[in-house]
Amino acid sequence: MRENIIVSRRGGVSLPGRMRKRLGIKPGDVLIVEERGSELVLRPAAVIELDTYSDEQITAWDQEDQLSEMEHLAIRDRLRAIAS
Repeated sequence: MRENIIVSRRGGVSLPGRMRKRLGIKPGDVLIVEERGSELVLRPAAVIELDTYSDEQITAWDQEDQLSEMEHLAIRDRLRAIAS
């Protein structure tokens, strides 16, 4: 499908409704624009939600993950047994 669209004064473009509907593009969706030679290619972007954690949360997890002396010695002994 080929359509002509006009670039606005601020550089915006409107995608034809038939194309948006056929491709499932909805208001608020994110698109990637890629320059390929003298062409522009638009494609839907995969948006992944990320969680952020405080330094305190990360420190608490690090402390919870620390090995006891007994666990450390057991792992060391197993590794020595594998190596010999």
